[in-house]
Formats: sequence, C-alpha cells, structure tokens
Amino acid sequence: MWQLDYPWLLLLLPVVGFGYRYLPAYREARSAVRVPFFMAMSRAIGQAPSQAGTRNNRWQLLLNLLVWVLLALAVARPVWVEKPIERQQPVRDLMLAIDLSQSMETTDFSDANGQKINRLAAVKAVVHGFIERRKDDRLGLIVFGSGAYPQAPLTLDHASLSLLLDDTGIGMAGPNTAIGDAIGLSLKLLDQAHEQEKVLILLTDGNDTSSAITPDHAAAMAAAKGVVIHTIGIGDPTAEGEAKVNLQGLQQIAQATGGRFFRAEDRNALAQVYATLDQITPHQVKTLSHQPKRDVFWLPLGAALAILALYHLIALLRPRFTLARQRQEA
Repeated sequence: MWQLDYPWLLLLLPVVGFGYRYLPAYREARSAVRVPFFMAMSRAIGQAPSQAGTRNNRWQLLLNLLVWVLLALAVARPVWVEKPIERQQPVRDLMLAIDLSQSMETTDFSDANGQKINRLAAVKAVVHGFIERRKDDRLGLIVFGSGAYPQAPLTLDHASLSLLLDDTGIGMAGPNTAIGDAIGLSLKLLDQAHEQEKVLILLTDGNDTSSAITPDHAAAMAAAKGVVIHTIGIGDPTAEGEAKVNLQGLQQIAQATGGRFFRAEDRNALAQVYATLDQITPHQVKTLSHQPKRDVFWLPLGAALAILALYHLIALLRPRFTLARQRQEA
C-alpha cells in the first residue's frame, strides 16, 4: 500500500485556483508596430483580434493544472509501505552462577541410569535442559570457586553457552567458595544489559569463605538494582568446613532480592528445581515491528517534468510542421 508522509501539503492545490482568479494576467512588453486603423481592418475582414495568454487557451490551462497537481503530490511525499518486518526481542536476562569448588566432586547424585555421579555432572545435565527451554531469553554463565569468573556473557547463542558449560571443571576456579564475589560479578554483567527483568540463579554446595564482599552486602546491592536472585543449595548442611552448605545464608539472599530458595538433595530434586524456575520465570518476548518505506515521489515529479518537456517539444516543432504543410499545399 502507499501513503503520503505529508498529506497536509495537498492544501497547496487550491492556491493555483486563487491565483488564477484574483491575480492579474501577465503582460509582457514587446516592441511592435502600432497601426491606428487596425480595428477598422479587423471589422472589414469580419474577424476580431484575440488576446494572447493562457486564460483563453483551455488546453494550456489543463496542462498547467495537471502539472501543478503532480508537483503538489510529489511535495506531499508519497511512499510505498511494504509488509511489516517483525523481530522478537527477549525481555529477560538470566545469569547462571555455578559453584566449581572442590566439594562439587562429591559423588552423591545419580544419573538417569542410576549410576553414581558427582554433583557437577548432575548440575550440568539439568542445566543443559534448562538452557534448551529458555530459547527466548538471553543467558550468561559465571563460575566461581576461590574467585568468580565470567564463562559466557549474556547471549542468545545457547549452543555456544552449552559448549562453554561442558568445558567447566571442578576446581578450575579454585578450591574455596566465593558466593559474594559471584553475586557482585553477576551484577556487573547484568548492568550492561538493557532489559528490565534481570534474574540470577545461584547454585552452590558450600558456604562463603573467600569473598572480598560479603553475600549479605552483595544481596543488598542486587535488591537495589532490581535483580532477583534464586538460590539453590545442594550441599550437606551437617558437613564441616568448606563442604558445609549455608542454607540459612542462601535463604536470606533469596529473600532480600524477592527470589526463592531451593534445596536439592538429589538429581530428581534438582531437575524439579529448574522446572519450578521455568514456571516462575516464564518465557516473555517483545515483538518489534517495522514497515519499510520506499519513496515514490519521483513518479509524479518525473511525470510533471515529462509533460512539460513534451509540451515544449511540440511547441517547438509545431511551427516547422505548419510551414512544411503550407509549402506542400503551395
């Protein structure tokens, strides 16, 4: 379909009518021989002299009107509106923070075949399924141990994210647990995002022992920035030292940011946790629509110029044709 970008400029159309009605005819001064008895000669031959100009030339009036209409239409800028192009944009950014401390090597989880596997292997299997279901969300990955490190930035390339998740290994970030640093790094990466809804999923099996910033302070910073943190504890609360998971601390982090705390004691429970996260953070996308426009003002403009050019060409050649015909008749 086509439309006019400046339809109000069509108000120029009546201007030519007012000009024709109220402006005086144009008179051009030329050198001429003045004949005092010209009127008597006209009466003698039975003809009346006609006035030159467009006011008495109906065809030229129609031509001028047509050219004016075409020019006004070109100034109003007609455009051809093509079919809309739609693009879906994610409205949520999800950051995954996974504990890679030495305690994740504990083999107290079972795979789908009932074989004993370590905690990290179970986490990877479940997180892979979670990533596949979040097709419309931008996902990022942070790993932490004695320190926190970005493994993957926020991206819609979930295939690459899964490969980077597979490349993680126990102890690659250090043997200790830095929960506060992981939250702080997540906030830094989420600050670079422009979406309003930002969520951090924090999974750990220990308690904070090596962070430069305390988990409580990091959680307060997240709450101030509007970042929701869901925490998942998979460790043993009765263990000693680094292997003891601080369930109360994880609960406080989640409550401070409006998130939820989950306790995952085995692989099935862990899978249920991520299924619940799918429900409380459903897919949301924003559809952006754009209709490309192509300028076609050159069509009426070109038509006006072509008509004027054709008119002047005919006016230029007409006397020659008339003269040639008169010679043939003579």
